[in-house]
Amino acid sequence: MKLTKKNILTALSNISLPNEEQNIVESGAIKNVQVFGTDVELDVEIKNPTLQYKKRVEVDCIKAVHDYAYEKSDVKVNLIINIPEKAIQIKGNAIPEVKNILAISSGKGGVGKSTIAANLAVGLSDLGYKVGLVDADIYGPSMHIMFGLEGEHPQTIEIDGKNRIKPLENYGVKLLSIGFFAESQQAVVWRGPMASKALNQLLWDTFWGELDYLIVDLPPGTGDIHLSLVQSIPLTGAVVVSTPQHIALADAKKGVNMFKLDSINVPVLGIIENMSYFTPEELPENKYYIFGKGGAKGLAEQMELDVLAEIPIVQSLREASDAGRPAVLQGATPIAIELLNMAKNIVAAIEKRNVNLPPTKAVETKDSAGCSTK
Repeated sequence: MKLTKKNILTALSNISLPNEEQNIVESGAIKNVQVFGTDVELDVEIKNPTLQYKKRVEVDCIKAVHDYAYEKSDVKVNLIINIPEKAIQIKGNAIPEVKNILAISSGKGGVGKSTIAANLAVGLSDLGYKVGLVDADIYGPSMHIMFGLEGEHPQTIEIDGKNRIKPLENYGVKLLSIGFFAESQQAVVWRGPMASKALNQLLWDTFWGELDYLIVDLPPGTGDIHLSLVQSIPLTGAVVVSTPQHIALADAKKGVNMFKLDSINVPVLGIIENMSYFTPEELPENKYYIFGKGGAKGLAEQMELDVLAEIPIVQSLREASDAGRPAVLQGATPIAIELLNMAKNIVAAIEKRNVNLPPTKAVETKDSAGCSTK
């Protein structure tokens, strides 16, 4: 078979760079193609220098040539790193060196919000980003279990003459949870102001270092913790997690409306539908919509939002959380792919938000005396 430059470009047009919508040819990333018989050499320009990103691009290019041009071709990929000037980021974040702060919320408990937050954080790390995660579910912390850090305790370090909490780290994610400070069987019984103060300590008294994304796993519902968060820091955006059934969606709608209040005005990036459907192993082509079909899609259309992911009911997802190793780490399994795609969709949504919307400001409220507070 005679290979040509045109053959190769046609083959490459079937793939895209990670987190980009245009195919790799249309995006201009292919800078040169050379064909020597059945050997192919590609020059590809990328903007992300991380090892994971470079490996992904190399593998995708080789696979595209093999799948769509000639399966026995010897393909060499030369990666050209071209990091653009610093992209538009949220300005005025009170947490130093943290570029984007994302709240993961749900209208009600039991929809898998924390499972989604944990897998999102690890997925972002797997994509090469620097990630932190705050378990702000003060009354029901679970991240220390999901990350296999149960029984561990953070240490303090001195930064600029002040003692700061050093977050624990696993799977490339810096993690802080109230679960590190409470005994495993101890109930956290705090009034709203105490819980809000605890959240502020997790955010302010911690040395996070440089982060691309800080994920905040909120308690279910709407309440003091949510108000404290939007008063404390300017959030890049929020994602609302729901299951498909009507009751859960009704509560999810309240959560969306809370962030959309004029007095809060935090961009809602989209909705994630968890427990979307069930597929038995013995019937991989079948989907059973146990909790209803298309619920999140209907709500998203009504609220003019995007559905960022539809995560199925998978036993291994629950088992992975219980075992302290998030399911997104399960390699090429269908659930890991779904979860990684969810992370990619959220990255794209944040990048779009940062280009098209002005930075979010921390919310100012008025106390009972009419004084403005922050």
